[in-house]
Amino acid sequence: MKEISVYILLTALSVMQFIAFAGVREQAAVDKMVATPGLPQNMAVMITDLKTGETLCASGEKSPLIPASIMKAVTIASLTQEMDPAGSLETKVYVDGDVKDGVLRGNLIVVAGGDPSLNASTAPESADIIAEIISALRGRKIESIEGRLILDESIFDGPSIPASWAKGDLMHSYGTGSHGLNYRNNASGKSSVSNPGLIFERDLNRALAQAGIRIEGNSGRQGERHLLMTHQSAPLSEIMRSCMMRSDNLYAESMLRLYADATTGKGATTAGAEEEMKFWKKRGVNMAGVNIIDGSGLSRSNRVTAEMMTGVLRDMADDVDYVSYFPLAGQEGTLKRFLCETPLDSYIAMKTGSMSGIQCYAGYKLDEDFAPTHTVVVIVNDFRCDRSVVRNAVARMLLEVFED
Repeated sequence: MKEISVYILLTALSVMQFIAFAGVREQAAVDKMVATPGLPQNMAVMITDLKTGETLCASGEKSPLIPASIMKAVTIASLTQEMDPAGSLETKVYVDGDVKDGVLRGNLIVVAGGDPSLNASTAPESADIIAEIISALRGRKIESIEGRLILDESIFDGPSIPASWAKGDLMHSYGTGSHGLNYRNNASGKSSVSNPGLIFERDLNRALAQAGIRIEGNSGRQGERHLLMTHQSAPLSEIMRSCMMRSDNLYAESMLRLYADATTGKGATTAGAEEEMKFWKKRGVNMAGVNIIDGSGLSRSNRVTAEMMTGVLRDMADDVDYVSYFPLAGQEGTLKRFLCETPLDSYIAMKTGSMSGIQCYAGYKLDEDFAPTHTVVVIVNDFRCDRSVVRNAVARMLLEVFED
């Protein structure tokens, strides 16, 4: 019996020593990355074990830093609390008059639903809303519209672009605004379109003319609306996955404004940001030093901490759909080349964030069943070296931390 007790004690001590050694080894990997020549001191790292809840290793985790596009992971996490990922975004089309002898004695009214994927050239695919409208009018045997085409974008409030976005970004497609009616990615090639509603109206008018349906444009008092048709987007989950995989700013900004509409009835960016701050604080996430400005991370006025990002990721770790939105290292989206053909290929799922002088990562370490075992957050600000130096340093650190 005495020998068994000694064996148990020695075994327990060995386990404790292994745990202590593991913690030292993992922290050493982070310290080594932080000390990489050429990297700035303005960075944060935090890796936690989801099973034990313990922090495996960390550095600067309470420092407020610019998140860039890892902000999208917070936006998507927030929206999943208020809207059904299996549901669709709807754009409704109404008429407000009677139809007699092929003439609609009223207006054609399009009520936007904030869908960022209308006739988009990017995933996910959905039906052509203009073709659907033409088909619905033909189904009602409408050959002429006495009134006007009216576009209702009241679902969203306030400006389409946050005031803190850099002016140099606004002309580019990645810096386009989010509107009640978004259309064809709100872009023309690589250039931003400031009023996608006008482009939609132009295309619809052309399609009506080609279909032989005249729109007279006579002004008159609007009457009671009658639903003509409803355009449905792909499931919201597919839109959110596309947003995360491609790091789409328009999709993310629309998601934040939809969150604002769902929580406050006002689809304004500022309202969404304020509600996010309140929500995650109530969920027990430490929001000290955090400042949320937008949904995409394009604003350099955003501030997050690695601790805050870890809190959101831990809270969402049991949501299988949410975890699946993160690109797999070496396989998908913005992580396709990161950790490719290493032992961590397909075992790391993270959202990346990149701006001038900024490189960030936030997501999970996965097991064989693609279930998350750890949260991983790395935020690097103000570097002046080549970006590859940062990426390589982060990759080495992760390989050392998770070498087992």
